[in-house]
Amino acid sequence: MREISTSITFEIGDGETVPMRIGRSVKLVVQGAPVWATRSNDTEDYWLVPGDSLKLRSRERLWLSTEKGRTAHVVFTLAPRPDQRAIGWLARRFEKLAGRFRSGWRTV
Repeated sequence: MREISTSITFEIGDGETVPMRIGRSVKLVVQGAPVWATRSNDTEDYWLVPGDSLKLRSRERLWLSTEKGRTAHVVFTLAPRPDQRAIGWLARRFEKLAGRFRSGWRTV
């Protein structure tokens, strides 16, 4: 089994501030209107215009807001970590090899 969707989109309304906790390293891309981003453990704030991106670390806290009168969309995109790709490759190879020794039944 593998993840099919690798991105999720949120809408940030007019003058709204949204607190978020990042569970896994992702890339944020802004669409629609500029977004003000404040990150935990970072002395800088970020003014992101549509098309800008920001790489976010796992377990980081984030506050996003927009200007009054504007609505923005932010897209969080997951990138598979290199170790997960390697584990996935090994698991597929092991499953293929194990399939030769079973009678065609898959174990769930």
